[in-house]
Amino acid sequence: MRHSHLLTVYKLGTIFSERRSSATSATWAERAHTVTVLFILTCALVYVTLLEETPQDTAYNTKRGIVASILVFLCFGVTQAKDGPFTRPHPAYWRFWLCVTVVYELFLIFILFQTVHDGRQFMKYIDPKLGVPLPERDYGGNCLIYDPGNTTDPFHNIWDKMDGFVPAHFLGWYIKTLMIRDWWMCMIISVMFEFLEYSLEHQLPNFSECWWDHWIMDVLVCNGLGIYCGMKTLGWLSMKPYQWQGLWNIPTYKGKIKRIAFQFTPYSWVKFEWKPASNLRRWLAVLGIIFMFLLAELNTFYLKCVLWMPPEHYLVLLRLVFFVNVGGVAMREIYDFMDDPKFYKKLGQQAWLVAAITVTEFLIVVKYDPNTIMLPIPFFIMQCWLLGILLIFTWTLWRFFIR
Repeated sequence: MRHSHLLTVYKLGTIFSERRSSATSATWAERAHTVTVLFILTCALVYVTLLEETPQDTAYNTKRGIVASILVFLCFGVTQAKDGPFTRPHPAYWRFWLCVTVVYELFLIFILFQTVHDGRQFMKYIDPKLGVPLPERDYGGNCLIYDPGNTTDPFHNIWDKMDGFVPAHFLGWYIKTLMIRDWWMCMIISVMFEFLEYSLEHQLPNFSECWWDHWIMDVLVCNGLGIYCGMKTLGWLSMKPYQWQGLWNIPTYKGKIKRIAFQFTPYSWVKFEWKPASNLRRWLAVLGIIFMFLLAELNTFYLKCVLWMPPEHYLVLLRLVFFVNVGGVAMREIYDFMDDPKFYKKLGQQAWLVAAITVTEFLIVVKYDPNTIMLPIPFFIMQCWLLGILLIFTWTLWRFFIR
């Protein structure tokens, strides 16, 4: 009890001293520049109001008004929003993504409250090419690794799978490993998603892949190599000394360049020790994290299906870039909330929004295409999932209640 109290006092003192130090030693580039941003924003609005003629086009004015409203909100958030756990490369960068998270959640809520037809046609306002049903690509078919019937290129099935999604898988799992910071959790999520693809290929055709595409190219090569490189990076970050010096206090140009490069690395390092078997709270938290990760992955494919967006569309890429930037902050806030609930008494703002976004995306999928979601899962697959859930439930009872 005394140790816990002293630890809390120490954390409070560390945070207050860091904030006081940062407030007194912040350079010009590190400040929020609230007055400067307000002045520039006011000048832009005065120019649009007094010097620019408003076009007589209702649709164009509506789009421009929405974009302007979003930009004003982003300017407010970047200068005034509460800082999160990350400060590099600049606190304003993470405040910007927090505001983007709010905008994206509001957009999803708007789509959720539309009819299916209106919601799909609304996407035409973003890109006129959208709003048209597109067939999903089938990744199954001929699954021979060596096709003797094709004398020109017997390995054509492998080369056909070497598209842009291969480096995307590797890079995605490299970044996810930096977020989760645990080899076992990453491998469980990777393997579980392949089981989900097997289980749901009767709903989405692009889940139908060859066995070697699932387990060799995805799990072992792309995902496995991404996780391995991510763990190596985590090892380097944990060993790196975190002693910072002002740029103008460094005498050599080489040292200045190195300092600028290290600006894009963390200010300090926290090693994630999830310890799911230590107590019931941590066990349920880890299960919840794995579930939300898998649900967010499935939303990527189902949203493309229900909103009629081709896989190569830039909105799909923007969504992935969005989760790359907000996922790390959310995972840090979840870990802090789980690791020390007495100190962190509420879930972090970014984690709260990411969870809300994941649930809202799933609700859009359910509303826009309930027929696909409700397609009955084959009986033997359902048996496997029920067996897995029963084993988890039984182990939870034995570990935390019976034993």
